[in-house]
Amino acid sequence: MDAVVEALAFFFGFLAWVMVWVALPYRYWRISTVDGNVITTSTIYENLWMSCATDSTGVHKCREFPSLLALSGYIQACRALMITSIVLGTFGLMATLVGMQCSKIGGENYIIKGRIAGAGGIFFILQGLCTMIAVSWYAFNITQEFFDPLYPGIKYEIGEGLYIGWSSATMALCGGSSLLFSCGLCNPKEKKSHLQNVRSYSNQPQSSHMVQTVSTTSNVPFSQYGLNAYV
Repeated sequence: MDAVVEALAFFFGFLAWVMVWVALPYRYWRISTVDGNVITTSTIYENLWMSCATDSTGVHKCREFPSLLALSGYIQACRALMITSIVLGTFGLMATLVGMQCSKIGGENYIIKGRIAGAGGIFFILQGLCTMIAVSWYAFNITQEFFDPLYPGIKYEIGEGLYIGWSSATMALCGGSSLLFSCGLCNPKEKKSHLQNVRSYSNQPQSSHMVQTVSTTSNVPFSQYGLNAYV
């Protein structure tokens, strides 16, 4: 059962890691709202790296943010958190691949493999937390500016990139929690005894054959032995 849970946790972690890569360069983190506007000639959408605009004719123009220090503090923090999430997810995938029971990379020492798999689960949980904090912080600033009646700038709405980030964070948290749960299902003593039972079972046919041979030999009548049998 725990091997199936480990495989499912690895799948969730890998899918969450891929979705972080998709969400990070995705352009639609926030989109200018049309609420209260009778005529809209252009739409502005932004992410952590650039700002783009499209007009009614369908022409898109994008420009990268010119200065890192000129950006808002929460955008810089979201950048750092998303990059950290990718790094943690990479470590989580490597540790989980080595620590899984169905993997032969780490040998057959289930104690060490269980600890490595548990470390992979911790990496996945940290990945999910970093992603969740980044996208939630970004969404909080969007909603704060949107509902502020005194805000003079352009108001935005939540874009698709944030939903991708939330989905990635949820899957990473589920995968990491499942991996830690699967590592706690069987303690090292149970795994060691299970391995000994498997080995003893594999040697059982040979021992039974030897017992059967001895019992068959012992049932041979005394008259069938020659004098040379006692020499």
